[in-house]
Amino acid sequence: MRILLVGGSKSGKSMLAQRLTKSLHEDAPMYYFAAMEPVDDEDRERIKKHVADREGWGFLTVERARSVDEVTLDQDGAVLFDSVTALLANEMFGDEKAPDPKRRTLSELNKLSLSVKHFVCVADELFRDGSEYGGLTEEYRRGLAFVLNSLAEEFDTVCEVVCGVPKVLKGELPPIGETV
Repeated sequence: MRILLVGGSKSGKSMLAQRLTKSLHEDAPMYYFAAMEPVDDEDRERIKKHVADREGWGFLTVERARSVDEVTLDQDGAVLFDSVTALLANEMFGDEKAPDPKRRTLSELNKLSLSVKHFVCVADELFRDGSEYGGLTEEYRRGLAFVLNSLAEEFDTVCEVVCGVPKVLKGELPPIGETV
């Protein structure tokens, strides 16, 4: 099963992703795939919080900022991928810029998501303010929209998370059992 969770910053999507991955893993390995490259203290604090939030859950952590499709995982495993937003930023703004970052990001995520039994993917929703920013910011937002729209077409379930409450937009969420 492939699930895409979108929502604003601190909306509860990461915790929902953890709970879903835990309920899907069927005693196979659970991977927390972290794509963020920390660039400042705020990023490092956010990572610390995520690590603390998943402590004791049984996740194996994979930290990979690029070429995520080159990682070999147990095909019966369940992956929580955090996040599409970070992966695209890495591809667009990192030292090794991809020639077509949005298509590369989409290709990598599709390949990785098909390599395991369950894939729960998190993305920040950055489109509701209605503003156009111009330059690289707008290019990034449009690239993210392209990737998310494409994943939404391919994935089984698409869900928006607002204030910790999931709103299913496509498919259905599996039952969430006990967490930790």
